[in-house]
Amino acid sequence: MAVAVLSAVLAAGGTAALVAGPLGGSAGSPAATDNGALGVTVASGPNNGTAAAPDLTEVVAAVRGSVVTITSEGFSSRGFATIPSSGVGSGIVLTADGYILTNKHVVAGSNSLAVELADGEQFAATIVKESPDQDLALIKIDATGLTPAVIGDPASLQVGQTAIAIGSPLGTFTETVTKGILSATGRTITVQDGQTGRPETLTGLLQTDAAINPGNSGGPLLDANGRVIGVNTAVSTNAEGLGFAIPISAAASLIAQAMGGSVS
Repeated sequence: MAVAVLSAVLAAGGTAALVAGPLGGSAGSPAATDNGALGVTVASGPNNGTAAAPDLTEVVAAVRGSVVTITSEGFSSRGFATIPSSGVGSGIVLTADGYILTNKHVVAGSNSLAVELADGEQFAATIVKESPDQDLALIKIDATGLTPAVIGDPASLQVGQTAIAIGSPLGTFTETVTKGILSATGRTITVQDGQTGRPETLTGLLQTDAAINPGNSGGPLLDANGRVIGVNTAVSTNAEGLGFAIPISAAASLIAQAMGGSVS
């Protein structure tokens, strides 16, 4: 079978990374459980939209406090040259005391990180752990009383169901909401990191036509009930409606470590 070749960028504003490669409770409000004292919340109902979903405005109002904007400052290496670099991405609040999930490419190589909450409050952030095999990272801010996102279960996803992306496209239009469908699962793309020039293959991705742009990296892909089903990661530059997210199940170890309050 022939495969399509795409050119795309990882969706972090200012940290351009070229991609070139083959595409490989009440009704509507399922119950959720609070796992651990730190407040990571995991939904117990299905994600596939078989029950009536709440109004989109209600979903957005409920989840906006769980999405943050991340700004990084650092240096990148190109050959023998080291040049200043900056980037903007998004993040997902995991715990009330400031653990945040994002893409590794949003924070990699940074000397300083700043996180802005939905209410405009800003915090310095530190990298807690970068995943060794996924484009995912866990960062921490010194805060309390945050609103953790509700984590969904990608195992019950169905192609064609509603998909909602929230993030900070271009680093300027914070809390932007776009809506589409889950177009496919299990996609593979090859990413060439704009900072290092090294290719990296991302597998098992969710594909969506919800608009994803530079600055959306690390933000949530949600189901119709506002549960996180993926982490927005990349978007095609030579086709419309081709966005990609890492399934939230790939972040299970980072989420578990955030719940425990310690990361080894």
